[in-house]
Amino acid sequence: MKTKTVTHIQSARDNGDLLKVKETLELSSFSNENATQIKLNPNETYQTIRGFGGAFTEASAHTLSLISEEKRSEILHRYFHPEEGLGYRFGRTHINSCDFSLDNYAYVEENDTSLSTFSIEREKKLVIPLIKDASKVAGDNLSILSSPWSPPHWMKSNQDMNHGGKLLPEFYSTWANYYMKYVEAMEAEGIPIWGLTIQNEPEAKQVWDSCLYTAEEERDFIKNHLGPTIWKNGRDDLKVIIWDHNRDVVFERASAVLSDPEAAQYVWGTGLHWYVSEEFENLSKVHNAFPDKHLIFTEGCIEGGVQLGAWHTGERYARNMIGDFNNYLEAWIDWNIVLNEEGGPNHVGNYCDAPVIVDTKTGDVHYNSSFYYIGHFSKYVKPGAVRISCSEPTKCVQTTAFRNPDGEIVVVVMNESDNQRNVNVKLEEQLVAVELPAHSISTVLL
Repeated sequence: MKTKTVTHIQSARDNGDLLKVKETLELSSFSNENATQIKLNPNETYQTIRGFGGAFTEASAHTLSLISEEKRSEILHRYFHPEEGLGYRFGRTHINSCDFSLDNYAYVEENDTSLSTFSIEREKKLVIPLIKDASKVAGDNLSILSSPWSPPHWMKSNQDMNHGGKLLPEFYSTWANYYMKYVEAMEAEGIPIWGLTIQNEPEAKQVWDSCLYTAEEERDFIKNHLGPTIWKNGRDDLKVIIWDHNRDVVFERASAVLSDPEAAQYVWGTGLHWYVSEEFENLSKVHNAFPDKHLIFTEGCIEGGVQLGAWHTGERYARNMIGDFNNYLEAWIDWNIVLNEEGGPNHVGNYCDAPVIVDTKTGDVHYNSSFYYIGHFSKYVKPGAVRISCSEPTKCVQTTAFRNPDGEIVVVVMNESDNQRNVNVKLEEQLVAVELPAHSISTVLL
């Protein structure tokens, strides 16, 4: 143990604390028998943590373009600065439009199978400058994960970027080349692409940009088209991520692809969203069946529009993060980093909440509880940290723990109940007593 004192950071619903550094705690041998016991074992380690981030949608970039440069810079600083901010290191972009775009768009002209008209000129207006500015604050290139919501309408069975439909077989190779065109175009703008997902939510027929794949279709597209195209272009460093959808059937969908060695050779890991299900144990099923592959959270948000001042929204974030990290998740990417006062813009009215809401009419910036709850993880769990063994979460107290590369132990403990809870965090023969007010979260640094 390097020190006899312990740093304690807390956010609580009822006392105004938001990522507040509390009074230093002391390590001792005294045990409060009425407290929940959290036993740590730093020698029992699991997955390595890669980092945290959010999505650079056109909606986020547009919203930030409507406020003062001072406030825009403040938001980016609070998200991406490695010490003073949340320490974000990941970003997500959409290939072509998504629902959080101002309208439907693609990067080529109609029926251009040669892709000679391919251009990301539209992204140069808002999205690319935002990514560059965020990277400057972060002090390094971000790891950018890029996902398509829909191919151009003329490549699809329903001739529409919205309402599902399928990629027509005659365009499989063209669509595979399209991904590479995007990677090359973004990198020509100075934005390296870290990874690609095959399709955002391939099982969802949405009224917005969407495209349906069965597990077998996804497998065969990777095996016969996208994987070979990526390798042919000498980019086997790109992280190819399957599924990119909900936890409920993540094991079945991952198994269909990863059980096929020809397809699996191209796949880095499986992406998941939090909608529908909190069956966190499904991640462990994927990990145990395919331990050489990786798990990454690629999207989650609060649906149904803006909920300024709500506390349960932050708790949903932390509950999902704890559940996923305790089941082998390696990286965590939020959805829109910023939305406007409606929870948009969104070209089909699918309004949602975000950790930061900007009122574009008044210029006011609101940091929701979710922003602070994310920070209890992202500010303190550093890239390269490993998850360590700790006591199983209970109904009253949820917890997860990590060891940073410098040896520091990070313990996150949440109390979602209406009553104060007391916990003893035990490391070897010493422990630290932590008081958790009702509806609070604490990060303890040992």
